[in-house]
Amino acid sequence: KRIKVDSTSFGHYLRNLPLFPSGSVVKYYNGETKQNRQVYAAVVNLPIGKRDLHQCADAVMRLRADYLRHQKKSNEIQFHFTNGFNAAYSRWMSGERIQVNGNDCRWISNGPSGDSDTEYWKYLEMVFNYAGTLSLSKELVSREWDKMEIGDILIKGGSPGHAVIVVDMVENDLTHEKMYMLAQSYMPAQEIQILLNPETNTVWYSLSAEDPIETPEWTFTRAQLKRFS
Repeated sequence: KRIKVDSTSFGHYLRNLPLFPSGSVVKYYNGETKQNRQVYAAVVNLPIGKRDLHQCADAVMRLRADYLRHQKKSNEIQFHFTNGFNAAYSRWMSGERIQVNGNDCRWISNGPSGDSDTEYWKYLEMVFNYAGTLSLSKELVSREWDKMEIGDILIKGGSPGHAVIVVDMVENDLTHEKMYMLAQSYMPAQEIQILLNPETNTVWYSLSAEDPIETPEWTFTRAQLKRFS
């Protein structure tokens, strides 16, 4: 049975992500199709823009930001760039914009204020451009493996690096075995996809499985499980 979550939680939001119809294929930012269809079982129906930006860590940050915005908590949206600069959406909503000069970033007042869909996406693409697995892994807090919750992230920071997010969990009433479901984006920028377990060809991964954690396009370890603070 699906593990119970609060209706206002990040877990509930992820569990109810909209999907394209069964059999849909993953599209890249440029409209081309991802050729390897053995990676995923379903495709999340969310726009990703027209630039090569919405990759693995970006998708995780985007889902977190979308959730906070959905909960009317846009002021809590903030992510750090790889150089440590704090890109707080509250400042973007006040009309400030980020000026980047080499490794130097600063806020300047030259944009419209508010929380329109257009300005929100411009903010996200700025974050996608200057943040990644390295910066995101530093922001996240380590999670004990057996305490995994929906919304936790398996992440390896760096170049190369990768990140996938737990979008659902179930538990067996009798044995108490837990299983989890993962989603990812990848390179080049592409739609979020619900991953297949390469060992079982289902969407479920057993929480009791030992290292390494094999996903279709990356191998993780239990020690790489993190969460948003």
